[in-house]
Amino acid sequence: MEKTIAPHNIYAESTPNPATMKFVSNRYMVVDGQVYEYGLDDDADNSPLAMKLLNFPFISKVFIASNFVAITKTDIIEWEDVIHQLRDFLGEYLNSDGVVVQVSSLEMDAAEEKKETVATPKRTDLEGIDAKIADILDEYIRPAVESDGGAIDFHSFEDGKVNVVLRGACSGCPSSTMTLKAGIENMLKEMLPNQISEVVAING
Repeated sequence: MEKTIAPHNIYAESTPNPATMKFVSNRYMVVDGQVYEYGLDDDADNSPLAMKLLNFPFISKVFIASNFVAITKTDIIEWEDVIHQLRDFLGEYLNSDGVVVQVSSLEMDAAEEKKETVATPKRTDLEGIDAKIADILDEYIRPAVESDGGAIDFHSFEDGKVNVVLRGACSGCPSSTMTLKAGIENMLKEMLPNQISEVVAING
C-alpha cells in the first residue's frame, strides 16, 4: 500500500521586518540544509520558484529555507492586498511538484560561491573561540532567527568583536540592531565572559 504524501499547506507569518513576509509549509521545500537568497539582479536559474516569484512586480527579494519562503516586497503595495494571492500561488506550485531548487552538488557549490557576497567559514574550519561562538549561534540563536524568516552565520572574531552575516528577513530589518544588542550580544557575553565586546552585523 502506497503511503499518501500530505499536500503542502501554506500559511503566512509576519516577521520583524515589515517589508518581509514568511510563507511556511507543513512540508520541507528543500532538504539539503542550504538556504538560498535571490534579488532582482541575481541569477536565479537554479531556482524556478524564485524566478517565478521575482516576476511578480511587487517582489524584490526571495529567501528560501527548509520549509519556508521569506518574500520581501516593494513599497508599491500592502501585504493584505497580496497575501492570499501568494499563498495560493505557492500552494499550487508546490503541490504540482514545481521545482524549488535544482542543482547538482558541484553546481550548488559554484552557485553558493557566486551568490554569497559575504563568504562565511565552514564550521569544520573553525577552532578555539571561533568554534565556540559558531556553536552558540547554531544552537541558541539560529532557531529564533529562522523563525523570523532569516538566517545568521558566523563570519569572524577579532579583538572582542564578533561579525555575523544576516540574510533573509533579518537583512535590513529595522529591529535587527536591537536584536543583535539585546539578544545575541548579551547571550555571547554571558556564555563567554570577558571575551566578547560587541556583535556587528554584515548583511549578506
